[in-house]
Amino acid sequence: MSREFPIGLTPPDWLVRNLQPQQAPLNWPAITRAAVAMALPLTIGLAVGQPAYGALASMGALSGVIGDTADAYRMRILNIAIPQLFGAVGVTLGSAVFGHGWYAVAALTGIALVSGMISTIGAVASVSGLLLLLNSVIGAGLPLPGAWWLAPALMSGGGLLVLLLALLAWPLRSGVPERAAVANTYRTVADLLATCGDDPTAGYDAARQAVTQSLNQSYDLVLARRARHHGRSPELTRLLAQLNAITPVVEAAPAVHQSGRPLPPQIRETVRHLAQAVETGYTGPIGLDLPAPTGETARAIDHALRHAAEVVTAPDVDPRGIDDRLGRPAALRIRTARAARNVLLSSGSWRYGLRLAVCIGLAQVLVSTVPVPRSYWIALTITFVMKPDFGSVFSRALLRALGTVAGLVIAAAVLSAVPRGWWDVLVLLLLAPLIPALTPRGYGYQTMAITPVILLLSDVLNHQGTALLLPRLVDSLIGCGIALVAGYLLWPESWHTRVGDRLAGAVADTATYVESAFGTSQGLVTGTEAEAGKSEGLVVAAETDPAARARMRRRLYRDLSVIRTEFQRALTEPPPTGRLAAGWLPLVVAVERIVDATTAARVRVKHGAPPPSPAEVTQVALQLRELSAGVRESEVLVEVRTDLTGPAESVLEPLRQEVAAARAIASPH
Repeated sequence: MSREFPIGLTPPDWLVRNLQPQQAPLNWPAITRAAVAMALPLTIGLAVGQPAYGALASMGALSGVIGDTADAYRMRILNIAIPQLFGAVGVTLGSAVFGHGWYAVAALTGIALVSGMISTIGAVASVSGLLLLLNSVIGAGLPLPGAWWLAPALMSGGGLLVLLLALLAWPLRSGVPERAAVANTYRTVADLLATCGDDPTAGYDAARQAVTQSLNQSYDLVLARRARHHGRSPELTRLLAQLNAITPVVEAAPAVHQSGRPLPPQIRETVRHLAQAVETGYTGPIGLDLPAPTGETARAIDHALRHAAEVVTAPDVDPRGIDDRLGRPAALRIRTARAARNVLLSSGSWRYGLRLAVCIGLAQVLVSTVPVPRSYWIALTITFVMKPDFGSVFSRALLRALGTVAGLVIAAAVLSAVPRGWWDVLVLLLLAPLIPALTPRGYGYQTMAITPVILLLSDVLNHQGTALLLPRLVDSLIGCGIALVAGYLLWPESWHTRVGDRLAGAVADTATYVESAFGTSQGLVTGTEAEAGKSEGLVVAAETDPAARARMRRRLYRDLSVIRTEFQRALTEPPPTGRLAAGWLPLVVAVERIVDATTAARVRVKHGAPPPSPAEVTQVALQLRELSAGVRESEVLVEVRTDLTGPAESVLEPLRQEVAAARAIASPH
């Protein structure tokens, strides 16, 4: 029988959110790869009488296991191989300054600055920067066996072993992850249609967010591969056409939901049949059992589903008629130059690089002046904790400390009860699979799984047994403390929620979207001249090119998804940051509904409803821009009533209601 905590002992909400495990399915192929990739190098090392070499390769495999998160095979190459290259450079640089005192301090501080700056480019660059710094710290703090080139070769070889195992099925399953992702998008759309017209709207809102995330993932996978094939792959062209074909169904969903009438079950079943056809590559006839449409929204759904069925079952697709709804990726040379320019000129990349460099520099100064056993673990802890793109720095410091304590309990049992030698291989076979199994549950669970593995491999290198446990705990706590003070508390931007600025930008983009959706740019008289000129160019392009309007809409939905993710991270911060972030949730939801209402009005006009007047559109856009300015300037939301008037029968009436609701939540003081 469960009992509540006594009054005063109830844990705070932010702590509960940090400790609550996330739900995720077990990735059995990744679990198997982790066991083989980490145990095999140690097995070979023991067999040839060089267990230290095997342990180094297993450490490299650990970094590969951590990066083994992509579904598409080409993305696995990027996620694992590129970081391994940076890791090899890192361990080489670190080994070069091993035992050189203040030279090591200066070198690691500089590497930390570079690592932090390149981490702001994107996901692959973030992991690459992480591995660059991690391996530099290991090389500078741990005497590595063999010639200078041996440790980089062994550690990179271990990581590439994970990649090799991940690519074994590529010849047989090429394109399968992409097809599965697109099919899953169709299924999430079917789930969305099943919630349309429900009251309350919580189910619809959750389903809409799932559709946005699935569309983002599918477009990323397909466009990432298509960039390499330059549009010549028939399979990728079909997948992109199928993604574009389901988009009108997604756009019609808000209009259906506004009508308050649930859809017939045949419609969502049709979408599920299409999902099955996408996954299996079926191109035969599909009998559509759709009811006769009545009204604008029903016609929109019927038209969109029939078009999607034609595209899904078409044996050939003309690549010249396919629009990239997120924009075609530029050539690698152009993207590289653009990323380098952004890193060098971005104040955000410099701020994060400096924060990381300050923390690493302080850690290295500390271990250079105060004798701390196993001192490189302090910098390792800081490197992992100071990754705001992986989550809140405060939360990661807390979870790192708790996860380390839990992992040390496991490590104590292993190091005290398991003799060195071949028994280590068996233990590694049991412990390594826990890393991919627990990583999706949260950072604390990942730390708990990694800690005993790292200690086991360190013991193979140094033969210190349980003497490693206390230094590991002390160093981890010191590292967490440095990260919290020098990397969090001393930088106000890190403990003030950033939801407001990003949300203000999304609201301004929504105003532009409203204008483009109904062919008017008269509302662009507000704001700065530069912003107006940029927005006007977007509007003109969207008015003349439906694909440009679609890209604008997809980019807006993607931005709102990022904002919601940032909001979820902010909720894990302690007061007052988490409490202030929680106050923004109603406005985040309100902006999402404004975008939905705009899309619904556009769909209704396209299928026969009278278009709104330019004055109506201008009025709504003006209110949205005022809301954007108010959100950008406000730390605390202030309710302001607004007077939005217009014909009650206009397609913009639901949009006006949503804008008025948003203005009632937050406006300028």
